[in-house]
Amino acid sequence: MLKAKSRQINRKKRHRRVRTKVFGTPERPRLNVFRSSKHIYAQVIDDQAGVTLVAASSLDSGLRADLNQGGNREAARKVGALLANRAKDRGIEEVVFDRGGYLYHGRVKELADGAREAGLNF
Repeated sequence: MLKAKSRQINRKKRHRRVRTKVFGTPERPRLNVFRSSKHIYAQVIDDQAGVTLVAASSLDSGLRADLNQGGNREAARKVGALLANRAKDRGIEEVVFDRGGYLYHGRVKELADGAREAGLNF
């Protein structure tokens, strides 16, 4: 239990450190990623106004029927594509990617690849 707690604390430290440099504007909002063991969540945020513009997760009703699990790489890619489609509907073409302190591989990378394939630039 202690090792898992320190892993979470280290991730939060990395995230705070990255967030000093990664900032979302109205022209280029921030794409934030959060992953749990069972699901993955992503949102596009305008940090100047403090508003979430678009959000998607593996819990969305449209995706939930298609997925066997919400916490795997396939689900992450579909969440990225759904988020990109929703962002394009709102007129958002470019974002800044915030990996949330997670390493850029596995589910985080699949979400980013899915968003790029659906037309989001970062």
